[in-house]
Amino acid sequence: MTAPCSPVGMRLRPDDFRLIRDLVSGYAGVYFGDESLQIVERKLRERVDALGLASFGEYYRFLRLSSGGGAELDEAIDLLTTNETYFFREDYQLRALRDEVLPRIAGAKSQRLLSVWSAGCSTGEEVYTLAIVISESGLFEGWQVRVYGSDISRRCVAAARRGVYGPSSFRMTPPEIRRSCFVDRSDGAHVADRIRTICHFGHMNLMDAERVRIVGRVDIIFCRNVLIYFDQRSRKRLIDTLYERLLPGGLLFLGHSESLLNVSTAFELVHLREDLAYRKPLGAYAQRPEDAP
Repeated sequence: MTAPCSPVGMRLRPDDFRLIRDLVSGYAGVYFGDESLQIVERKLRERVDALGLASFGEYYRFLRLSSGGGAELDEAIDLLTTNETYFFREDYQLRALRDEVLPRIAGAKSQRLLSVWSAGCSTGEEVYTLAIVISESGLFEGWQVRVYGSDISRRCVAAARRGVYGPSSFRMTPPEIRRSCFVDRSDGAHVADRIRTICHFGHMNLMDAERVRIVGRVDIIFCRNVLIYFDQRSRKRLIDTLYERLLPGGLLFLGHSESLLNVSTAFELVHLREDLAYRKPLGAYAQRPEDAP
């Protein structure tokens, strides 16, 4: 009798790859070209094994038809996506935020409320960085400040809520910030309570427009290095969603290799001293009361 195929020897057939790829893309927007077959095979093989399935074809049917398929799809996307990040990443954008954007907001808003969204926050370093920049600016004392981070990875969101980090997360952190905004303990560096209190995290699929509404309306969105993983159709859907979540005059920051070229003409391009940002026009439709952040 022939022994069953071991997980190590299991291969992802092109037809099954395309089925799984299209299912992931339709659900979360993340797209894998044909050249990614071996990467998908390597990263998902452990899940096929853990579920006791004999092939990737069976895994696809489990994702589509099983009562646990939705939770497993989240697990698969968690394994397939990259979550490399650290504090004060892309510091030129943070200088633009500190030196130009925040002073303009502080001087222009009559309502003392500042709301920022990190869409695709990974393990939380970006959210806490934004909170530190806002806090250290000294411009928003007495304001209600909220920095919200969302990610499709439940594992990443759990790590972000924990707020405990190792040395690799601090490769670009100024020493004075490291001393004043973190508390060293035996298990790592903990985000100081005064920073944690303005940070909030949630599990979110950016393709789920209804779920995204819980963010409310925001002044600033950081969505860095997310669009590069999406196909063109999903990019347009996401940008439409981000536009809808911004308050009129609100700014969108993308990653250094991303732009809205051939994606959207709804935004105004803003030239900052060290960066470019995208602004929702001031004349855009007014905020609805039920969407207030």
